[in-house]
Amino acid sequence: MELEYVNEHIGNKIKDLRNRNGLTQQELADRTELTKGFISQLERGQVSPSIVTLLDLIECLGTTASEFFKEAEQEPVVFSEEGFFEKVDEAGNSIQWIVPTAQKYRMEPLLVDLKPYQGLEEDKPHDGEEFGYLISGKLKLYLGDDEYTVNAGESFYYPAKRRHRIENPDGVPAKFIWVSTPPTF
Repeated sequence: MELEYVNEHIGNKIKDLRNRNGLTQQELADRTELTKGFISQLERGQVSPSIVTLLDLIECLGTTASEFFKEAEQEPVVFSEEGFFEKVDEAGNSIQWIVPTAQKYRMEPLLVDLKPYQGLEEDKPHDGEEFGYLISGKLKLYLGDDEYTVNAGESFYYPAKRRHRIENPDGVPAKFIWVSTPPTF
């Protein structure tokens, strides 16, 4: 059973590298002087390559043995409040980065608490998109010269190519999830 797992693991990595390099099974076979059938069986974990053959495949796929066998670190999936980073402004408004180091990802989710009659600083036009979901309270969303009211339970979504800002026009706090892509904060 252990050998089957190893063969499957190696086969999956070979297939992944082949696809990332934009090669067909036939093209990889031609470069390594193997048959397309062997490459197919290898990728399905049905055969074990010799060490020399495996090293030749790894080299043809543009990597090294150490990189090929290096296990990828498992990225965290669940984040707790202990890892959140919070910024509170002079008015007491809170922005929490709820996915630590989100800057390295394609989107940046925030949890925002706006005090009554407070707003966030205007954001200049930039590439990307923004999404929000209002958990409680009320918001005014300003996109260029347009104004939108967002009530609890509603969401908003817009391309960020116009200047934009968000404020709480009400006498009760507003709490919302705000996701920006790419990360801008």
